[in-house]
Amino acid sequence: EGQKVRLRPVLPADLPRFTVWLADAEVRRWLAALDKPPTLEEEIEWYEETRANPNNVLWAIETLDGQLVGTCELRAAVKHSKAELGISIHDKDQWNMGYGTDAVQLMLEYGFDDMELNRIELATDEDNVRGRRCYEKCGFIEEGTLRQHRYVEGRFGNTIMMSILREDWQQP
Repeated sequence: EGQKVRLRPVLPADLPRFTVWLADAEVRRWLAALDKPPTLEEEIEWYEETRANPNNVLWAIETLDGQLVGTCELRAAVKHSKAELGISIHDKDQWNMGYGTDAVQLMLEYGFDDMELNRIELATDEDNVRGRRCYEKCGFIEEGTLRQHRYVEGRFGNTIMMSILREDWQQP
């Protein structure tokens, strides 16, 4: 539990809500894995595959009063002591409230303390200003740009690679 959110396991009962949120193109815009709204069956398949992978950690993000707002995930490469972070506040009414930043802080704590990772990395669209601001607040450092990496909304866009190392995170 953080200052604004708590992380809990994703439940099958959450999946219909996700399909409603993911039907919105503005929500999907920032999710590289989704180019069209998923059906409930596709969400169930994603949920089961993610849960079956022992190297994935998947959580629902909810406000401290219990309102579901999104999901977050760490996809670990155990051999390399690293993980890729994914996060989305699916509920647009809850954007710009600090919930993503609080959730990322909790994920870093879990990744570095409980999973004993050395590195947590992510990829985000260059024009994802809100997301990049969140990641920088949490200590992520921009490592490079993948030029014209993703085709979105009729144009090619750059992808920014970011990471945080255990040694960066442990600094006072």
